Amino acid sequence: MYEQYEQKERREAMKAMLKLFFKFFRKLDKMLLLATVCCSGFGILQLYSMMVNSREQYITNITVSYTTQLVACLMGISIALFLSLIDYHMIAKLWYLYAPACLGMTMLLFVFGRGRDGADDINWLDIGPISIQPSEFLKIAFILSFAYHIFKTQEKFNKPLNVALLCVHGMVPIGLIAIQGDHGTAIVFCCIFVAMLFVGGISWKYIAAAFLALPVGIILLWNYVLESHHKKRIQILFNPDLDPTGVGNQQRQGKIALGSGQLNGKGLFGGRYSYVTEQHNDFIFSYVGQTVGFIGCAILCVVLAYICYRIISNASMAQDKLGQMICVGVFAQIFAHCILNIGMVLGVMPVIGVPLPFISQGGTAMLTMFVSIGLVLSVYSHSGKNANILYFGK
Repeated sequence: MYEQYEQKERREAMKAMLKLFFKFFRKLDKMLLLATVCCSGFGILQLYSMMVNSREQYITNITVSYTTQLVACLMGISIALFLSLIDYHMIAKLWYLYAPACLGMTMLLFVFGRGRDGADDINWLDIGPISIQPSEFLKIAFILSFAYHIFKTQEKFNKPLNVALLCVHGMVPIGLIAIQGDHGTAIVFCCIFVAMLFVGGISWKYIAAAFLALPVGIILLWNYVLESHHKKRIQILFNPDLDPTGVGNQQRQGKIALGSGQLNGKGLFGGRYSYVTEQHNDFIFSYVGQTVGFIGCAILCVVLAYICYRIISNASMAQDKLGQMICVGVFAQIFAHCILNIGMVLGVMPVIGVPLPFISQGGTAMLTMFVSIGLVLSVYSHSGKNANILYFGK
């Protein structure tokens, strides 16, 4: 009798767990998650191919860690699924915990930070046996805190004082990252800031004023901020032969490698591949072109575009301004990374050291990209018809 009672209890518990799982699965944006997982899986495959081929061709000046990428990917997927269960309102309200922490980690770079060989930025922090990039965590903290700032000031959004405070909110991380020399990440922050302000409902008067001030800002930036090698990277876009063996060499080699794959590519293994500096990181799109050719590159671009589309779609169905702003911030982050990275390889953007989302090597970047996707999944799960299913927090 007692055994029958225990079996009944187990069956009831199993039914409850299955019911809970199906509720969770039903409210999950499965297509967005599937697209990001496929994209990251393709990136890991590319890194594994690069590691094998570099050994076969005795290329010793490249270090590829596809295992780190795989671990970061699995951790990121787990965190994304967990975040989808938590109400994004509760996450945003805790900005006073994670925003100062991320800002503090970023400021530690001035004392303990280090840069990559050949780069002029200092954006890596060693913590024991691992290295992290605090600016990647700061992006997430900024998206959440800025979204919450816009959400809480909706009624007085276009008041001069509030606009000034919003600008200060945005300029703090942008200025901090720019001072460290990571201009690529600073530009990504600028894109997030502008996109969230625009969708947030900034008045056309402020937009017009910004456009009028833009030429003056560009002149000041060119004459007093940018160094000679930064200027040359921009000038090379208009004159590729300006410094083909110096500053322009990486971009020139990247375009050659990208085109060498032609239509179908050389395959993932066994071909003769061109080596490009940072091809495992910022210039991985050139390696994608070598291995899978134009067709593979086009498919990758379509998948990345679909990820961006799904995020914007989730923004449109968000139940309030906060959810909409979070999705817009994540969209701007991923879209800016894609445009800047692919543009670098194609020679239409200056080389500024921005990785390709879900593809480039970098455990911190992979992990934080999935955290960003987790925030979008949370908005989707707690919006419209999905609201209050598996609702954690208020």
